[in-house]
Amino acid sequence: MILIGQYDSPFVRRVGIALREYQMPFEHRRWSVWGDADKIAAYNPLRRVPTLVLDDGTSLIESGAILDAIDELAGAAARAMIPRQGAARRDALRVIALATGTADKAVSLLYEPLHRAHPSESWMDRCRRQIGDGLRALEDDRARRTTGWWLGEELSHADIAVGCMLRFVSDAHPQLLDGARHPRLVEHAARCEGRPSFREILQPLVNNL
Repeated sequence: MILIGQYDSPFVRRVGIALREYQMPFEHRRWSVWGDADKIAAYNPLRRVPTLVLDDGTSLIESGAILDAIDELAGAAARAMIPRQGAARRDALRVIALATGTADKAVSLLYEPLHRAHPSESWMDRCRRQIGDGLRALEDDRARRTTGWWLGEELSHADIAVGCMLRFVSDAHPQLLDGARHPRLVEHAARCEGRPSFREILQPLVNNL
């Protein structure tokens, strides 16, 4: 398999970490959506990352869809990193959606002043509010849980999604995340970053996601 995209993207990173946790070998092509758009277009006409190229040449796009396929490829004998069905699965998907939605707004907030001559202050303020509300919702959700990881005692896709989002927010917008307001999220981030997969699948943030 080939994973295309840079690990400073929280979406590319969550796929790379999941592949490592599943012990699935892959080649990493550190292509930028800006500098390497034409290369990416050969595998993804939207020129977006992450893109995962399977061994048969099939290209998968969008991190959620990629992870769903990875879960299937891992096989029934593998420990699935998301509940298979029912309320537990819906709970996991809700947490993941909060994490990826917050990450999306954090990326948008980073892009606005970088790629617009006249950035919209109202748009950036809206993004900051959405990020703040997402972090608050996740902080409150984690506070209600007593398990070691978000969904239980084993790492899940929810943990990875939240962990990757928190790293991106802390790198791109450090003023929006702190231990006083988000103690459980900061603790969660530290625990995630201590895992071998998180330490390996890591790239300092650059301005060409």
